[in-house]
Amino acid sequence: MNTYLVIKTLHIISATLMVGTGFGSAFYLFWANRSGSVSAQSVVSKWVIKADWWFTTPAVIFQPLSGLWMLHQLGMPFSWDGAWLWVKWTLALYVLAGACWLPVVWLQIKMAKTAMLAHQSCADKLPESYRKQQFWWELLGYPAFCATVVLYFLMVLKPM
Repeated sequence: MNTYLVIKTLHIISATLMVGTGFGSAFYLFWANRSGSVSAQSVVSKWVIKADWWFTTPAVIFQPLSGLWMLHQLGMPFSWDGAWLWVKWTLALYVLAGACWLPVVWLQIKMAKTAMLAHQSCADKLPESYRKQQFWWELLGYPAFCATVVLYFLMVLKPM
């Protein structure tokens, strides 16, 4: 069995999990937030956090490790000057996505706690603090998602 191809396959699967889970959970929380249902927001926000921990986080860790390992196997120098342009863009976009994603995770946790407390107290709507967190959660999510889509193109096309 070719180790490189196994790692490459796992790299592709983890990229799919990272982007797919991120987009899917964002989709459901985005629409749960627009439903106005405190119950739905409480349940969906709780599961979004779990999806991030179970799927997105391991993929976020595996992606750079497997990518750098594959570059090493291809004889790619690790110096910034020796890196191909697409590798530089990949790393820069990965850092951008991560810089957006980390506060998004923190916001999701706060939103889930707020929604859960509102649901437990039988509130018919969430406090304004939730709406502010939702605004920033969405605002940071857009560049993070766009960066990961471009990462897919760079991963596949590897423009020189």
